Amino acid sequence: MAAARWAAALVTLAVAGLAAGPRGCGAQPVVLASYGQDRLWLQPYDWSYLRVELPQSFSSITMDFITDRDTPREHLKDLPRGDLAIICLMIANPPIPDTSDYYLDKLLSNFLDVGSFGNTNNQSMAQCIPFQKNTTIVLTNEQISPGVWYIGYFNGLGPARTQSKMISRGRARSVSTSITVEGCPTSALWGPYCNQTIEMIGCSRFSRYNNSRNLLDLNIDLRRTLNTSENNRRTNFVSRSNHLTRQQLDSNTTALLRAENLITCSISNDSLCFRQGDMKFYFLDIVSLELQFEITAANFGLLQSSSLICYMRYNAFPQRDLHDYSGDISRAPLVIKLPNIGRWYIAMETVNRTQMNNTSSTPMLEITCFSFDWQVTGCLNGKAGINCSWQSYVLQRVPKRNPSVPFESYYVPTGGRASLEYSHFSLEQFLSNSSSEQFAWTYFFFDVPQGSAGALIHVQLKSDKELDYELYSKYGGLPSNDSWDYYASRTSSSNGSIFFSLRNSTNSDMDLSIFYAKEGTWCFGVKHPNDTSNFQTLMSVSLQGCHRNCNQKGVCHSSVDESGLTFYSFCICDRDHGGFDCSDELVSPNGHMWQSVFLIASNAAAILPAFWALRQKAFAEWILYTSSGISSALYHSCDVGTWCILSFHVLQILWSCIGRLQFRKAEEKHKHSSQLHMQLHPVFCFPTNLVKVDIV
Repeated sequence: MAAARWAAALVTLAVAGLAAGPRGCGAQPVVLASYGQDRLWLQPYDWSYLRVELPQSFSSITMDFITDRDTPREHLKDLPRGDLAIICLMIANPPIPDTSDYYLDKLLSNFLDVGSFGNTNNQSMAQCIPFQKNTTIVLTNEQISPGVWYIGYFNGLGPARTQSKMISRGRARSVSTSITVEGCPTSALWGPYCNQTIEMIGCSRFSRYNNSRNLLDLNIDLRRTLNTSENNRRTNFVSRSNHLTRQQLDSNTTALLRAENLITCSISNDSLCFRQGDMKFYFLDIVSLELQFEITAANFGLLQSSSLICYMRYNAFPQRDLHDYSGDISRAPLVIKLPNIGRWYIAMETVNRTQMNNTSSTPMLEITCFSFDWQVTGCLNGKAGINCSWQSYVLQRVPKRNPSVPFESYYVPTGGRASLEYSHFSLEQFLSNSSSEQFAWTYFFFDVPQGSAGALIHVQLKSDKELDYELYSKYGGLPSNDSWDYYASRTSSSNGSIFFSLRNSTNSDMDLSIFYAKEGTWCFGVKHPNDTSNFQTLMSVSLQGCHRNCNQKGVCHSSVDESGLTFYSFCICDRDHGGFDCSDELVSPNGHMWQSVFLIASNAAAILPAFWALRQKAFAEWILYTSSGISSALYHSCDVGTWCILSFHVLQILWSCIGRLQFRKAEEKHKHSSQLHMQLHPVFCFPTNLVKVDIV
């Protein structure tokens, strides 16, 4: 059932046309959701996240941020990174701000120009603004897409820790947040101001399904294999006006061929008429991985003088100057190969061809009526790819039930060909075969569950020979040579993304990680030679907390965002290492050794007042000074990670209490020695101050 669910071409045939009206003619937006947080405290180099969900029907979001920081705008670029507190916004996964000089200069320049976030349509980069006393940002659905967004609060960038626990550099910052999401009151209205009306449009199906209201019935009947007597033909069934038509398409495959599922929605020219300059909108929900969808127009009333321009955009309203695809569908169909899962918005307008070549600004008010349809095509029976010739498999998630990392799990193929007891499986038994091409593709699909966007996807290939495989990954769609999110091979990989890592890979091993993976469907495509009979490769796909378990240089911790809906993991590195996974060495072993020596030896300053008290036969003071020096040495030894005779907190309390008694007694009877102790202690500590470092 699971494999068939992915292979079947099942789409949500909820299609709408939107006609824009003048502003003020629609209903007033209503509040769909709201969130408020009185005060969030961030310690130096601390951070936190907030998950915000924007439904498809939202019209605008208003975000109010109140902080205790009010830096003049003209001084923002002069602040050091450690003193820069920022708020970041990113879709689908928690943001990790880029700390490069170019990025920070760019985001600060943008904020100084517009006073808001940058280009929210750039889904691969976090958009950030600095802390200000009062900041109010309003974004409409023309500026920001629906979906899950994450707000990140960062107090200081780069360093996160110093060489000891007792030192805390920087100031704590507070931020209060209030978020209001507004939307249209009914499903018949749309747009930022709810002034656009929606017309529901029906879709034709096979006559045998007219009495069925269950999409699952349609899905099961369409999942069938057809034998054909011609080896070089592929059979397609098209649903159009409640009757079956049969099309023969050329194919370069020679094996047993399988049917493609194709569903068609159409609009007659009696109900679709455009006036020149008008623009109407439609949407189509793709709920599984499809081969393509195609938009075609016909039956023009004024075909000689008008063109029908179609704009398409994924998960957002298209505009004339902002869209993913466009074309004149009055001349040729617009075909989208391997579309992503989700909602596709379609905008159409008629443009007079004469007017396009005319410099006159006076519009020609003519009405064009036409019909158009769109067809969604998908592969059946575990096939995928442009020609439905490659194998595809669904990976099922097996939780590890680790209480410290709630979402930790691994994935194995369904169907019983791989054991659930092991986190890896033999790859060659699943690979596709092709006699006509040099390389073949095999696809693996799996879901990242909701609430685990703070996890990382870890994929590993281990072979007994030199690897000649390539890995392509894509979120919500099929990867290909031309379309992918991340790529890796034995010799090269995609770079430039802070969410991707390819480390510890060799000629026979490939090890890659995708940090803070988006929730939803992921696809990994393995491009491989046709002849893999001499290979023995183990593949593992897992969902983990921290990358490589913080490289044994730190401790992996899990936390929950401020909304309580998303888990995320992070590393707390030791004093000598930093970075996202504690892989960056910030202090050498020799540097740490000398740091510890100078810090512990600085407590020898207690010898002088202790010796003076002993000569004066002030035994009580001698005990205080001696115990104070010993407790301070033990405390600092534990503080820098050299040796702990007791727990750190016990030593801290012991040193603090003895220190108070020491100075109180010294102030009463031995002011001179007390002053001497206080004067000599910084002298001994001076070399320690020289080797203090910041830990990420």
